[in-house]
Amino acid sequence: MYLGHFGLLEMPFGITPDTSFAYACSSHQEAINTLMVAATNGEGFIKVTGEVGTGKTLLCRRFLGMLGPRFVSAYIPNPYLEPRALLLALAGELSIALEPDGDKPWDQHRLVKGITGALLEFAAADRQVVVCLDEAQAMPAESLEALRLLTNLETEKRKLLQVVLFGQPELDARLAHPGVRQLRQRITFECRLAALGRRELDAYLSHRLRVAGYRAERLFSESAVRRLHSVTRGVPRLVNIVAHKSLLLGFGAGVQRIEVAHVAAAAADTPAAVGRRWWWPMRPRLG
Repeated sequence: MYLGHFGLLEMPFGITPDTSFAYACSSHQEAINTLMVAATNGEGFIKVTGEVGTGKTLLCRRFLGMLGPRFVSAYIPNPYLEPRALLLALAGELSIALEPDGDKPWDQHRLVKGITGALLEFAAADRQVVVCLDEAQAMPAESLEALRLLTNLETEKRKLLQVVLFGQPELDARLAHPGVRQLRQRITFECRLAALGRRELDAYLSHRLRVAGYRAERLFSESAVRRLHSVTRGVPRLVNIVAHKSLLLGFGAGVQRIEVAHVAAAAADTPAAVGRRWWWPMRPRLG
């Protein structure tokens, strides 16, 4: 691989959400600030939306990692669950011990009762419960309603359960349905993650390369960064894919700087990239 060629200690452009590589672009920093304020104040529902690849999962992990010991947190990565399954997943994430009733399966009423008792115990110990649900646009309406009913519990000062919904823009359409209007009215804060701007992209690349151990002079030329922004629209996940392929091409060519040709060839090999048409006479091949 190209690590030794470019003086890197690890892969700088992986697509797995890794908080050590997190870059605080303007929309992410605004969202983190909002989430921390909302969590501290004990608000009910918070919503974070963004297009595919804009870093919602990474933001969620950063947020959970920033919560102090006073918080009890739960993360549900796939909430496409019917209400009973969702409540069971929530109880498991919060390490709530549910008392068995012989061989009877846990029905929804008993699940809610058990979770409610645990939330009251957390509140008595001055601990705040925060639940983050990723891909929330996929949640069934019945499960959203079950979650809303749990947030009815509150003290005189705050809610016993805070819920952060992370989802694609389709989540807005789901919440606009009349059947979930009560939940929509309880969303006290909302954030929208945006793609990276041209200047942010330059800083983003430098940041990730520095974290990965790069210490030499500029690796991506200015024209290469402009092309990278053009073909990826500044979407972080797509940036990582094309940047990684560009480094592969640079390594194959034995060069120490990534130029427009490398980015264009990498984009041509990436289905989601914009303007994939190749206009150099020789097209490098990947893999």
